[in-house]
Amino acid sequence: MAALVFLSLMVFLVILALAIGLTLMGRLGTWGKRLTAALCHTPGLDLALIVLVWLPWWWGFLQASWGGVLSTLVGQVLATQVWVWGHQWVYRHQRPQVGINGYLSQRYGWWRNHLALWITALVLPVFFLIRLAQVLLYPWLIWLLGFKAYDQREWINISRHRVRGLVGHDLLWCLYCDWMTGVYALGAEMLRNVESFWCPIRFYHDKKCENCSVDFPDINRTWVPGDGSLEEVVQTLQATIPVDRPWVWSDQPNHPPP
Repeated sequence: MAALVFLSLMVFLVILALAIGLTLMGRLGTWGKRLTAALCHTPGLDLALIVLVWLPWWWGFLQASWGGVLSTLVGQVLATQVWVWGHQWVYRHQRPQVGINGYLSQRYGWWRNHLALWITALVLPVFFLIRLAQVLLYPWLIWLLGFKAYDQREWINISRHRVRGLVGHDLLWCLYCDWMTGVYALGAEMLRNVESFWCPIRFYHDKKCENCSVDFPDINRTWVPGDGSLEEVVQTLQATIPVDRPWVWSDQPNHPPP
């Protein structure tokens, strides 16, 4: 038990020190501003999350198996809360009278609002896995099949810290959602390409097509109707991925008509 408490304490101190350092970095002259800007988008943002989240989990597991992971989580959560309190105190004169957290806590009750927030945090490992697939798996599809490449910095970045009045709790959770939204959107875009390449067939139920077309716009562009035939699917592939010229993406002006 003493070893687990010590592990939590070490993680708490390290994460709190890193959080304070990141908060103050932009005030350390030109190099600090440049480094801050680099950490606001991939690959710098990925590196920061690895150091702040992944590495403590891995270190805790190596030290004491799953009990160590739980201990590191306790240290991370405590460090996060102390940073929130400190940031709110430092910027207490710049905070609006009622922020996002304040209003929603009034509307739904403090414990319901915060419990719901921490429930959303439980999905963090899922988004880490999605991000890992974007970095390690999708590039193989670009190389092997000519899939569309992306400047991932346009998706994986954070910028909400520039909004005036975001302090402490509001800032922390808005940055979390900022990153998470980019990961989800890029993942959906990559999955759209996978589906349009291997399975360009609409769903049989119109309501599912309507729901999914938000993230998979090719449903209404090039996919074959659900009551169609495999011959039509092959014809669609021949039109969109011809043998004698490169794959023309459905969102490009010179895409052939369906």
